[in-house]
Amino acid sequence: MTTYEQCSYAPEISPKQLLAQVPTQAFILFSPITGFDGVEIHGAHGYLIDQFLKDEVNDRTDQYGGSLENRCRFALEIVAAVSKEIGADRVGIRLSPFADHGECGDSNPEALGLHMVQSLNKYGILYCHMVEPRIKRSGEEIETPKSLLPMRNAFNGTFLAAGGYGREDGNNAVEENRADLVVYGRWFLANPDLPRRFEIDAPLNKYDRSTFYTSDRVVGYTDYPFLELNPTV
Repeated sequence: MTTYEQCSYAPEISPKQLLAQVPTQAFILFSPITGFDGVEIHGAHGYLIDQFLKDEVNDRTDQYGGSLENRCRFALEIVAAVSKEIGADRVGIRLSPFADHGECGDSNPEALGLHMVQSLNKYGILYCHMVEPRIKRSGEEIETPKSLLPMRNAFNGTFLAAGGYGREDGNNAVEENRADLVVYGRWFLANPDLPRRFEIDAPLNKYDRSTFYTSDRVVGYTDYPFLELNPTV
């Protein structure tokens, strides 16, 4: 069974106070010591920004709650603030409009996803990284006729799709223009040489879900084996 670390409650803080921290965080990330190339804003899977976006958990009565435009306001203000600090060409965002991880769902995920990508266009960010509708909860895949294609077609930048992809259907998604890039999480965790394995169509290590959310620094993190190839004679 997956275990989670017990976390303490954070003190109450307003959206404006959170936004005020962006310059400091950007400075830390892009200092000569850390030297990151870019930032992906995490607006998915029940984390803070996602809680603003989804109408099943956002019960605010101020300018950040209620209408679709209001619920998207905080996410877009974060995008604007980060873009201002480091440049929009170094900014991406991850979204999961169809997911309800942590009971963080939305009554109209298609409208939410479409509104977000259309709104993001005016900021000119580098990419939008979106989770497929078939990933409803963490690791749970469902059959659904819904698609990211409307969002992909509406977004002007690079569009990344994630969620339940293998080698073949990932290649197909790019070839069929359903995404510019395909993102792998669980398979990359279990296969540190995943690009090489895909290149030669080698078998994959199976991931162990019970180790996904623990504090162990080795087990399920750095202990998956690399591919062993016989040397060419």
